[in-house]
Amino acid sequence: MKNNKQENAWELYEGAIKNTDKISPTYINLNNPKYIEIDETYYSGFIINNYNREYEELILKNLINSNLNINISIFYDKRDTQKTIKELTYHIGNVNVELNEKNKNNQDIDLVDFSYNDAKYIRKQMQVENENLYFLYIYINVFEKSISELETQINKLENILQASGLQSKKAYFRQEQTFLSCLPIMENNIDIKNVAKRNILSSGLVSTYPFISSSVFDKEGIYLGTNIYNESLIFVDRYNSEKYKNANICIFGTSGAGKSFFTKLLILRSRLFGIEQYVIDPEREYINICNELKGTLIKIGPTSNNFINIMDIRKESIEDDNKGYLATKITKLIGFFNLIFGELNEEEKSILEEKIIECYKEKNITFDDNSLYKIKNKKRIFKENEDMPILMDLYKILEKDEKTKIFKIKLMPFVKGSLNFFNHKTNIELNSELIVADIYELGEENLKYGLFIFVELFWDKVKRDRNIKKAIYLDEIWRLIGVTSNKEVASFIYKIFKTIRKYGGSSVAITQDVSDLFSLEKGIYGKSIINNSSIKLFFSLEEENIKTLSEYSDLTEKEKIEIKSLKRGECLMFVGDNHILAKIEPADFEKKIIIGDK
Repeated sequence: MKNNKQENAWELYEGAIKNTDKISPTYINLNNPKYIEIDETYYSGFIINNYNREYEELILKNLINSNLNINISIFYDKRDTQKTIKELTYHIGNVNVELNEKNKNNQDIDLVDFSYNDAKYIRKQMQVENENLYFLYIYINVFEKSISELETQINKLENILQASGLQSKKAYFRQEQTFLSCLPIMENNIDIKNVAKRNILSSGLVSTYPFISSSVFDKEGIYLGTNIYNESLIFVDRYNSEKYKNANICIFGTSGAGKSFFTKLLILRSRLFGIEQYVIDPEREYINICNELKGTLIKIGPTSNNFINIMDIRKESIEDDNKGYLATKITKLIGFFNLIFGELNEEEKSILEEKIIECYKEKNITFDDNSLYKIKNKKRIFKENEDMPILMDLYKILEKDEKTKIFKIKLMPFVKGSLNFFNHKTNIELNSELIVADIYELGEENLKYGLFIFVELFWDKVKRDRNIKKAIYLDEIWRLIGVTSNKEVASFIYKIFKTIRKYGGSSVAITQDVSDLFSLEKGIYGKSIINNSSIKLFFSLEEENIKTLSEYSDLTEKEKIEIKSLKRGECLMFVGDNHILAKIEPADFEKKIIIGDK
């Protein structure tokens, strides 16, 4: 049985409420000439009534990049060109007469002269340059939840306007009209438009362009942080080759500034996009996130059962169209043995290269690329890990020659001593989308060897498929391009940063030892890596490190001060041409994944 009374009441209710009532405020208080109160929010209006004669940048830039709660409305009213030229000609004639009169005082003559020259200039631009004349109107509404907060924001607004060369009037007794003009209803209220009206040529309209926030919002981007000034979100697609020269990133910061946390956050968010990621972890900081994301953890050290053979030649080590597997490998090995034997002169390099060639020849591997293939199960395949020499094979060759005995002695710890875990055939397969290389057990002195081995391994994996997005994270990169390294290794790292883009890859350099980054060859490798990184993040740094960085990057005096005073989790981002002060803000579940249940 229907309840007719309820049904009739509902029909009456629906008929009594219009759609406009549903979006209308509960109340509007217009009693105060200084502000409007609407549903416990206070609005105060401003009218821009004058501008500087010339601007070198966008006039609203400082205002829009502020964190004020404001609404801005801009109106452009195009004037009839022929009518305007006619009026200007008439005005110029009248003013010319006034200038010729003798009974005007000097001040009046100056004012009239300004008006005369401006009118001639506008007419010339319209007639010769085909520009149009517009009337410009700009209104601002600032709003807050309390009167005291509103007054504070008004003072900030006036300071910004004054610094930007904008003269304004408070819209006393015209708050309602200014409020309506700032709504998206295209109403330029007649009660206030005469106050705001100013002439502007079409070339000058560029300076009023309002969409100039320094934040970045790439369509396919990963959320990196929040703009500190205007709280806008920063989304960056580092693989966007049309917008960025490369996908490389440099991350600088002192211990505890937030660089490692940001790196883990970047790894986590990149995983959601299916990006293959390879992380070299010298400080055992990435184990938790590796486990949480079901990645592959590789430990190399005295207690590890994982082995990677530095002598391996992989099919991916050169591009498909190129030749010279052994020649390419020898170049890398010379760099690696430089780390062990110290800086080699040209004669020593030649002798060592001869022994390396002999070592591979014993395994039937020569400069003929066909020697890298074998027949298995009636199929021609690339030689496997078991077919490659190991350090012991080279060691035996070195001890046969008096000229290379010093090399044999220095290689002994890697063959028969505490570092003999380098003297094994590779026994791991790497097919995960996230691989973390834990080299913590190598100790301070031996980290560089582990860094090099994994960099070479990951670099070969990066080159395997150009259509897959991937990234290599090089923590403590200064060890490979600083004074403790050598030119061959540093050149190899630089090559990765320079060429990884064409393989769909991104190199991420992370360091807190800024001065060491520029300690080899007068900093040319550190500088090259910075210059080949489209994205740079500067977390809090000591003054000495800031001074070093300023020599190799485009830091302004203001930005140097900002970097020094950054709080934990804040950074200065260089994203392409944009320089943004940003705050890194993870969600609670992201924190849990990164740091566990601590």
